[in-house]
Amino acid sequence: MLERHAHLYADQKGWGEEFVALIAGIIAEYLESHDPEREEAWIAELDSERAGAVYCTRKSDEVAQLRLLFVERWARGHGIGTRLVKRCLQFARAKGYRRMMLWTNSSLASARRIYDALGFEQTAEEKHPAFPEGTVGQELWLDLV
Repeated sequence: MLERHAHLYADQKGWGEEFVALIAGIIAEYLESHDPEREEAWIAELDSERAGAVYCTRKSDEVAQLRLLFVERWARGHGIGTRLVKRCLQFARAKGYRRMMLWTNSSLASARRIYDALGFEQTAEEKHPAFPEGTVGQELWLDLV
């Protein structure tokens, strides 16, 4: 996951070491404190190749967090991103979470279209040092019940 995020977004968006460090921290936190009863990660495949992934993590007893969604450029247009997000939502509902949140940024239009189509609503926006000037982090929420 780290390697794909680093290469995909460095090539596509020009994001640098701050972004890689951010992703590495998220993955390290997951590996160090993963609760297999309430958290999960999925890797999508297309034609036997890894095509994308997503994490569902516990933010609180009632709130799940969708994290690290990505779809490889060559695999886009096949609905993989939507299926990954729906799988994450299905899992969160089955585990009893009442809400789901995620943090994205303003330059990820394809991901944002998925989130908007599934009913997520933006509640906050702020600059983050991992992203270049003109790109802002966005917090989105969805009620699961």
